[in-house]
Amino acid sequence: MHAYKHFVLQALGLDSSKPMKPLLAFAALLCAFSAHAENMTIVAAADLKFAMDELVMNFKKSNPNDAVVVTYGSSGQFYTQIQQGAPFDMFFSADIGFPRELAKAGLVAGAPKPYAFGRIVLWSSTMDATKMTLESLADPKIDRIAIANPKHAPYGKRAEEALRAAGVWDKVQPKLVFGENIAQTAQYVSTGNAKIGIVALSLALNSELTSKGGYWLIPDKLHQPLEQGYVITKHAESNVTAKRFADYMSSKPARAVMTKYGFVLPEDASGK
Repeated sequence: MHAYKHFVLQALGLDSSKPMKPLLAFAALLCAFSAHAENMTIVAAADLKFAMDELVMNFKKSNPNDAVVVTYGSSGQFYTQIQQGAPFDMFFSADIGFPRELAKAGLVAGAPKPYAFGRIVLWSSTMDATKMTLESLADPKIDRIAIANPKHAPYGKRAEEALRAAGVWDKVQPKLVFGENIAQTAQYVSTGNAKIGIVALSLALNSELTSKGGYWLIPDKLHQPLEQGYVITKHAESNVTAKRFADYMSSKPARAVMTKYGFVLPEDASGK
């Protein structure tokens, strides 16, 4: 800290050997503390929207000088953007396969780390989804069903797998409305653009959705595991905030937030 203080005083044109007025000294020290702070950009799968907002809020309580900006979207699209050189610092993917592919390409600063397994549910704001199953979706009265786009959204891929396993894919395919990511999919259902949808449990557990309707948990035996993982990108190799946040993700408070939003922690999944 003394070295930082000396450097800041020199930059301000002040003599570090002479006493300063309290206000000026405070300003110099504030600058010194700011030198430790570093901006960080996180791109995260849309299923993390509510959980990540809470994680970042809690993280900043202990690290008030760290600026963290989060953008939510499709894991597949973020994967492509990072391949193309997008300056993101951390990537939280709904499919750990994407970070692993980035690692193979030498685009990460460390090994991808699993943080949770996601679950999918039937959710509706106008129907009682708690009493429904995937077979219910074949009902002619249900004319629009929202799922995330299987081409680039992991939750969409798992929705398709579950519908195929339940033997209703061919019947429901003409009714499908595709969201660019799982958050947009939930929005389609919430606004009535679809009568029902297959969304992330982590979204269905948020008060914004629980106040509008219920959900039915889709058995995980009907689809491949939604193993999720994060990675620090090569762009953030020396970003101290990214390293601090990675450490925070392994903490007990962070794991409690993930569990709160319906994510299955890796250690819990391994004991099934």
